[in-house]
Amino acid sequence: MINAIYNKKYKKLVEKLKKARVQSDYTQVEMAEKLKRPQSHVSKIESGEQKIDILGLQEWAKICKKDVNYFLK
Repeated sequence: MINAIYNKKYKKLVEKLKKARVQSDYTQVEMAEKLKRPQSHVSKIESGEQKIDILGLQEWAKICKKDVNYFLK
C-alpha cells in the first residue's frame, strides 16, 4: 500500500477485500457497479488510500458472498 496511513490490521483487511473480489471474478469496474460507486472508490479502498466503513464492508461481503467475519479475522 503506497502512502497508506493505516496499520497492519487494516492492511490485512484490504488484502482480504481484494482477494474476495478477485475470487468472485469481479473486476474493479464490476465491483464498483455492484456497489453503485465509481471504480476509483474500489481502487482507493484496495490501495489503502480510503477507508471502508462498516456498511461498505457489509455490502462488499454480501456481493462477494462472504461472511463479514471473514474480513475481520
